[in-house]
Amino acid sequence: MSASWREHLSSDIDGRMRISKHGEMLTDALLIADAEHLAVHTDDRSPEQLCNTAGMPGIVGEAWAMADWHFGYGFPIGGVVATDIEAGELGGAISPGGVGFDINCGVRLCSMDVELKDIDSKALAGMLAREVPAGASSKGGVGLDGTKMDSILSSGAGAAVELGWGEYRDLEVIESNGRLNSEERGVGERAVKRGMKALGTLGSGNHFLELQVVDRVVDPFAAAAYGLREGQITAMIHTGSRGLGHQVCSEHVAAIESKYNRSGNSWVAPEWGYRLRDRQLAAAPIFSREGESYLDAMRAAGNYAFANRSALTQRLRSVLREHLGPDGELDVVYDVSHNIAKVEDHMVHGKSCKCCVHRKGATRALGGDHPELATRFSSVGQPVLVPGDMGTASWVLAGPTKGGNDAFSSSCHGAGRQLSRTAARKNVDAEELMSRLEQQGVHVRAKTPNVLSEEAPEAYKDVDDVVKLTEKAGLARPVARLRPLAVIKG
Repeated sequence: MSASWREHLSSDIDGRMRISKHGEMLTDALLIADAEHLAVHTDDRSPEQLCNTAGMPGIVGEAWAMADWHFGYGFPIGGVVATDIEAGELGGAISPGGVGFDINCGVRLCSMDVELKDIDSKALAGMLAREVPAGASSKGGVGLDGTKMDSILSSGAGAAVELGWGEYRDLEVIESNGRLNSEERGVGERAVKRGMKALGTLGSGNHFLELQVVDRVVDPFAAAAYGLREGQITAMIHTGSRGLGHQVCSEHVAAIESKYNRSGNSWVAPEWGYRLRDRQLAAAPIFSREGESYLDAMRAAGNYAFANRSALTQRLRSVLREHLGPDGELDVVYDVSHNIAKVEDHMVHGKSCKCCVHRKGATRALGGDHPELATRFSSVGQPVLVPGDMGTASWVLAGPTKGGNDAFSSSCHGAGRQLSRTAARKNVDAEELMSRLEQQGVHVRAKTPNVLSEEAPEAYKDVDDVVKLTEKAGLARPVARLRPLAVIKG
């Protein structure tokens, strides 16, 4: 398809660019971007990947790329694609590449009843770096036996609470109440082994624990409902299912890709009559043996991720209580997943559809009247958490007050990369960056210097621009901007 997508590109409504159906696309594709955004981010590969996803068997509505779109495995990161579960004999397609390797990577935002003047952020950075295990290994994680692991794979955050790694009051403000329905918990032996020691660990790469201050409130009504006010201290945790989720994805990608053979410029799975532009999109019908097996294992890995963020929250709580005494109490504002596939009901072009929504580097943005939301959000919409980079800011947005947006109730999940990891390592000096951030009042503690360069502010799009485009496109509205104070990285 090369860059022929440009010949089919046109401006849509505010904040959206449309790529009209062409070639093997089954539907149009929509990019959350404007001409200026597109001109700055000239990497042609992401829109081309988006066009490829628009050929997914059983696709309904358009293929979407949120404002933080960038190149990924098969699907662009920021991709949102829904397939009709009643399409064909075995239902529409489910693709592990449409979820990603870090299953249920997500973000949890916590709030405290203290302000900037009440804390020593530098001292806290040191304490957190000592107490919160970070890095590629699982060193320092909670050891689990087979029974406890099974309980976590089936019950997620609720199981973590039962084991003393969370609090019951947290559950109502976690997406899906911290539990995805996994019947078989069909997670392979190697994946289970990788998860046995990693619970309560951050991992590396773009994962972090960050102390922040509420820098600005844009929507006071929604901020009050979320328990946020200007000058208040918050904490954000960004991590997922660690090696367990990666292993689950790797195994199912291999199993499903093995069904495909090359045919000209396409990949074909004769058993299901599927034809795809890119082997990395390898997908199975949702009710095939392979599709059902992946969906069940993905949900179990998703439960592990919910439990992992719960255990990290408890570690954070214990450090804050030690540092601040009774003032160190922490409330969970919300916890969202941004690498998951979920079966949901949506209106698509005026018709009701039960569909499998892949969100890869995209978060849900439910309307306030959605039955899954806690009552405290009913008049404002779901909190949407958008981590930026460690030198700028993160944002809290809100879904619609009622109903859903037309991107299958989805929004961006972060700032989005603009430099590859390799390019960032070449261009950014880790020591210089560390000293620059320290001068800004951001205390960074990282296990590996490479990670600092890869995660430098200049490696990311401007989060404020991404949020503006998201608002312009009518997907979510800004509530509060959070400025970083202390950052713990792997």
